[in-house]
Formats: sequence, C-alpha cells, structure tokens
Amino acid sequence: MKRDIRLAVLLLTVISLTVAMATAWELWAARERTLAKAYTHNLNLTQALDTYVEGIITQSSMLLLGLAERLETDGTTPAQLERLRHLAQRQQSLLNQLDGIVIYDANGNWLMVSNGNVPAGATSADRSFFIHHRDNPSTDAYIGEPIRSRSSGKWVITVSRRYNHPDGRFAGVISATLGVENFLQLFGKIDIGQHGAIGVTTSNGQVLVRYPFRQADMGRVLSRSPIFTGYLDHAMVGTASFNSSLDGIERIYAFRKNERYPLVTAVALGKDEALASWRADAVRTVAIAVGLLLVIVIIGILMILAIQRRIRTEGLLVAAREELLKANHQLEVLASRDPLTGLQNRRSFDDRLTAELRRAYREQSPLSLLLIDVDYFKRFNDTYGHPAGDDCLRNIGQLLADSVRRPGDLAARYGGEELAVILPNTDNAGAQAVAEQFLQHLWQSNLTHVGSPFGRVTASIGIATLPAGSDAPAAALIGTADQALYRAKGAGRNRLDNASSLSGSAP
Repeated sequence: MKRDIRLAVLLLTVISLTVAMATAWELWAARERTLAKAYTHNLNLTQALDTYVEGIITQSSMLLLGLAERLETDGTTPAQLERLRHLAQRQQSLLNQLDGIVIYDANGNWLMVSNGNVPAGATSADRSFFIHHRDNPSTDAYIGEPIRSRSSGKWVITVSRRYNHPDGRFAGVISATLGVENFLQLFGKIDIGQHGAIGVTTSNGQVLVRYPFRQADMGRVLSRSPIFTGYLDHAMVGTASFNSSLDGIERIYAFRKNERYPLVTAVALGKDEALASWRADAVRTVAIAVGLLLVIVIIGILMILAIQRRIRTEGLLVAAREELLKANHQLEVLASRDPLTGLQNRRSFDDRLTAELRRAYREQSPLSLLLIDVDYFKRFNDTYGHPAGDDCLRNIGQLLADSVRRPGDLAARYGGEELAVILPNTDNAGAQAVAEQFLQHLWQSNLTHVGSPFGRVTASIGIATLPAGSDAPAAALIGTADQALYRAKGAGRNRLDNASSLSGSAP
C-alpha cells in the first residue's frame, strides 16, 4: 500500500514538472515566433520604403540630368533660364515630393528658382552639396544632408548635379529639393506603434528623414549606431535588436542598404510593443497551466485515496475489465466499418489487401481489384445538396454489397465517392463479371442525376488482376486499377476498363 502511494506521489511530481516545463517551452517558442513575425514585418516595410525612396531619387536625378544637358547645350541666358523654369514647374507638378528646383552659377549665386523669383543676393556657395560639386569633377547625382531651404524655410533633402562649360570647366550646380515633410506624411500613415520609428540615412549614417520627427535629429550622424558598426559592413539587409542611440528605447530593427544609392532604410518597432500581445497570451497560458496543476494535484489526492480503497473494489475492477474488453471488441468491429455506406472503411481495406496479396502469393492464386468512382458526384452534391449526396452513397454502397456476395470478397469505401472491391481467387473474367453486374444494378436503380449527361447516377470502374504466382506489391495493383479507372472516365464514364495483368516484387 505504501509503495503504491509513493508511486502516486512520484507520478504527480513528474506530471507537474512536465506541465511546467512544457508551458515554459511554449511561452519561449511563442515569444520567438512573435519576434520573428515582427522582424519579417519590418523587413517587408524596409523593402517597400527603400523602393519608394529609390524611385523618388531616380526621378529627381533624371530630371536634373535633362536640365543639366539643356544648360550645357543652350547656356544660361535669361530666356533659356525662363524656359527651364517653366519646364521645372511642369515636372514639379508630376512629382509631389519635389519642393523646388534651383540653378546656381559657378560662384553659388542663384540663377533660377522654380517656385518664384530669385531673391536678391541669394547664394548657396557655403552649402555642402555645392562645395562637393565644385571640388569634384564627377557629374553623378549627389544626395546631400538635410538643410533648411533659404526660400521656403522648410527642411529639405537636396539631390544635385554638376553642369559644365563646353570645355569641361565647372559652370555651376542644379539641385532638386525634396521636402522632408512629404516623407513624414507618408511614414505617418504606417502603423509602427507608439515607440516605433522609420528612418532614411546616408550610408555613412547621416540622418535624412526620421519619423517621428524631432528637430534635434536633423543633421545627426549615426555612424556609431550598431547597425552601421556591426551589421552593414557584412550584409545589405538584416535585423537587429538594441537600445536606440537617439532616445534609449529598445527596439527591433530591420534595415536595408539601397543597391543604387548610398542610402539605408530602417524600420523599428518598440520591443515592448511588439511583445505586448505575447505577454497577454502568456498571462492566459500561465493562468491555464496553474489551473491545470491545481486540477492535477486534486486528482492526485483523490487517486491516493482511491488506492486505499483498491483492495475492496478489486473484484469490481475485474468485472469492469471484462466489460471493457467486450466494449473494445465491439469498437473494433465498428472501427472497420464506414459509418455512411456500411461498407468496410479504408483502414480495413488496406489491411485486407495486404493479407490477400500474401495469401495469393503463398497459394499461387489470382487476385482481382475493382476501383469504382461515382460519375459527376460533385455536380450531384451541387445540385441536390450534401445530405442527398450522402443518401446517394448509401444506396450505391448497398447495391455494391448486393453485387459482392462471396464470404471472402470485401467491398469498401476507398475515399469520398470512390469505392473498392477485393476479389480473392478471382481471375480477370470473374472480376469483369462482378463489375458488369454492379453497373447493371446501378443503372436499373435509376437514381436521378440531372447534372449527368446520362440523367441518372452512374459509375466508372477500373479493374486490375494479379495473376497466379505474381508477387506485385499493393501499390502496383492499386496503381494499375487506378489507371484503368482513369481510362474508363476518359472514355466517357458509365463503363469499365479492364487492365492487363501485372507482376512485381514480393508484397
């Protein structure tokens, strides 16, 4: 008695530890899945935003290229500048993010501005983008740091290009300014939570745009950020988790370096926000686990008390065991039947076919298989409804059972509207006779089917026979019958197809 109680206590301990460990593992796995989904979401956003920013820069660069070619070809006469101003205004209406276009001479003086008249004495000789083009002979587009526009006072990003005199000398700069506010309006429509952030920087960490917008971030360089010091040197795309160097909030980041321009797009979600739903689920899971453990403990106590009454009830348990054996036997019988048609089910079919293949090989006797498919049964269900379809299958199952009368034969529901018949010690001619008899009974039953070209329910049958002495496996026999069934359906349905004999390896 004491030994049984000790075993019960040990069992309770093992179960409790198992539940606790399983709960902890599930919580950890759910947390990892939640973070993985957040990383994937961020990566998808970076891809979309990277494409968006690249498209704007490319359109701006192409516009500057066209204007630069005109300047290099036609010069900077007042008439030419006026034509370019009108052209820029038309282009500006097609690119909403474009704040303005300005043309500068070799000394940085403003020659033309698309948004109005040139302010008196306006110069940008001190701007970093102008200095870059003045000192660098390259005519490639240059993405400058964010600056305040001297014409509108807004924060803008410059995309600029150098243009030259015919002899190659520096003639000036043409720049397109992209309004930071336009980018912020788009980023603000993206749900990144209360502590999320979206940023576009140059490849050296210079902040161009950051949402949410903070004045102090404009012009900040993030070259010492973990993304730039530990990730971008090794990969074009990646994810990370760390505390922001701007506000100290722990976020999960996804970043992507643009393949064409020196730009990096990053999307971040606050880690606490990303895990908020997981925490709520974790609380519920822990509550359920604690409740389950309490139930286990209560059940364990009751089990220990039951052990003490075991001897008194041992006779009843023996009787109950006998009843259980009888019930199990009945369940085994029921488990071999298909509840809808009353035929044998698929498991019973598979077991019997394996046994009959071995018997046929051992006794050197033939074995035949019929595969039956009800024609246009989906149309029947669509026309009359699934309850009527079930009734139809029950009728067909009864007809098949009436056609298969030998004790050793087996009729089964193979799956869906497919039926099967195993015919031991039956050659091809005998199998064909059984199939023809079933088709005749089904036709005579005249089950109405307006969706069938025959006007009544019909079936197609594929026949396969394993000749005496053959050692083909079950898959080969079923495959041959299935091919024959396919040919019968392809030939117009409401018919049978008699496959040739087959042979193979031992079943």
